[in-house]
Amino acid sequence: MLIRIVRMTFQEDKITDFLAIFNHSKEKILSMNGCTHVEVLQDADNPLIFCTYSHWDSQEDLNNYRNSDFFIDIWSKTKALFVEKPLAFSLNKV
Repeated sequence: MLIRIVRMTFQEDKITDFLAIFNHSKEKILSMNGCTHVEVLQDADNPLIFCTYSHWDSQEDLNNYRNSDFFIDIWSKTKALFVEKPLAFSLNKV
């Protein structure tokens, strides 16, 4: 299993927009081949920082999602809300 974490810092007045995008997209993300879990987390110390946390069966499944028209659309909407560059990384469960 592959775990994907994406850390994003948002403009304060865009947090509601981000949460709307995520909540609208969550079920579609879960329906993508190989995605078994997705959630959003908010930093305990800085309310402008959120992380998406997702589980994928394989790197190939994640890549297929990241190359999909659906992802390209929601990512373009999401990245317009950032105040700084996001940080993304993948981890293998041990």
